[in-house]
Order: sequence, then C-alpha cells, then structure tokens
Amino acid sequence: HGVAVGGATTVVRTATLAEPGGRWVSLDGVELTSHAATPSLRAVVRLSFLGERRIATAVLLPHEHDGSPLPVLLDPYGGPHGPRVVQAHNAHLGSQWFADQGFAVVVADGRSTPGRGSAWERAVHLDLATAVLDDQVEALQRAAEEHGVLDLERVAIRGWSFGGYLAALAVLRRPDVFHAAVAGAPVTEWRLYDTYYTERYLGDPNERPEVYDASSLLPLADGLSRPLLLIHGLADDNVVAAHSLQLSSALLAAGRPHEVLPLVGVTHMTPQETVAEHLLLHQLDFLRRALGIAADDYGAP
Repeated sequence: HGVAVGGATTVVRTATLAEPGGRWVSLDGVELTSHAATPSLRAVVRLSFLGERRIATAVLLPHEHDGSPLPVLLDPYGGPHGPRVVQAHNAHLGSQWFADQGFAVVVADGRSTPGRGSAWERAVHLDLATAVLDDQVEALQRAAEEHGVLDLERVAIRGWSFGGYLAALAVLRRPDVFHAAVAGAPVTEWRLYDTYYTERYLGDPNERPEVYDASSLLPLADGLSRPLLLIHGLADDNVVAAHSLQLSSALLAAGRPHEVLPLVGVTHMTPQETVAEHLLLHQLDFLRRALGIAADDYGAP
C-alpha cells in the first residue's frame, strides 16, 4: 500500500502479486486510469516464512523449468528500511528476469528489515554484519529443503547499496556457502558512510572503534577466495565511490583477484535505460563465468 498527496487530493495505491502495476484510488472512491505499459515479463513468486525466525522469503524459478537442479542467486537488500519480500508483482520483475536466465532466485528479508517489530529491527545494534548474513544463510538452506531444485554447490549473491555490502560480506565471511558475488554501490567501511544513519546502529566511531572494525569489509580483504565483482557509480553521492576503491585497494594489496566496474557519470542508481540494461547483462555474464554455467545451457538473454 502507498499514499500520494497533491494539494487537496489524496490517492491510495494498492498492489498484489496477481496483477502488474497497481491501482490508485482517491479517498472518494474514484479509481485513476493507468496509462503505464504492461510489463512483458510475468513474475511467478512463491512466498513463505522459513526457519525458526520465520524469515519472509520469495523464491522465483524459470518459467520453462524442467525440474532439474538450478544454480542459486540470492537477490537481497537485507538491511534497515528496505523490504524486498512484498506482495507487489512489479517489485519482483528483476528477480524473475534473472530466474529466466536459468537461476533459482531467493529473496529474503532477514533481521533489521522493517515490518517485523522493534526487536527484529534492533538485532543489528552494534553489529551490522552477523545477523543479516546469518539470516540469508538460513533462508537459503530452508528454501533448498522446501523446493528441492536449488543446487547449493553453485550459489551466488547480488545486491545494491546495503545489499551490495551484504553480497561482498557473504563471499568474504562465508565462502563455504557463497561461491560468487556482485556488489553494487556497496558500503565497505562504515566510517565513510553518513553519520546520521550509521551512528544510529553502531554508535560513535571514536567511542566504539572495535564495533566499526567488526562490521567493516576492509579487514576481511585478505580472505577473499571467491569471484567478486564490484560495481560503483563514480558520481554516487550516497555511497561514495571511495567505498569500492578502498576495498579494491585492500584486495589488491592482499593479492586477491577481483573485478571492478566503474560507471562514469552514474549516481547511486542509474536512470539511464541503456546503462541499466547493459549492467544486468554484464552481471549475468559474470555470474555465469563465476559459477561455470555455459550460456548455451539456458539460451541467450
């Protein structure tokens, strides 16, 4: 649900998994006519609550799936203020596109995501890494039990912003579970991020330096053993490009191979349609190479 207000007019938006887009209705019951194009892609979302913590999880499979084992792609945001497992069709279109390229896509809203109460959101107090990563692993393992076609020997993770942090964290901390990662616009060192956000969770870095060190990716650089692609807009004014540059520098100093894709003139999220399209294709190519998947296995995107 959502609300938009303009002058004396208020309209309420509702969305479902069954229909693309959504419906906008004014407070006096008049439905607004939508002129939005209907997406050519149809998302088929399987929602469930998994594990002891009942982690909200969405699983998407290829439309033409024959029941054979599938490489897995986790596609989370996974952090504060950013729910991804929602009952809105269009919110899952990106995940469905990756599924149709031959992946079982898993999207999980673990601890710190909104809508599950104060204790759930406060689970990341003084530690932005442990709970969020543990819940992704839990959701992955429980989804594999429930669906039976997830190949846990070929697991990748992709994310943007906090999701990018989570993706890089996954291959750095849990290479036993995650075999490749795409980290887009990731926070890599919380001392570099906005204080109004970070200090809410981690406190003052001058008073708690050990807390910041424990949630930073930089000390983990020498342990990278899985393929990692870093993507960052050089004009990003939210998570500045220094985050990816510092992690890349630490990886290089440790002799750890990785890939970096700088996006010239791009901010935190790219509005350019062509860039966005090619960015998806680049990620797909990286994931296939990293997991040893031949493009011919699933056809061209």
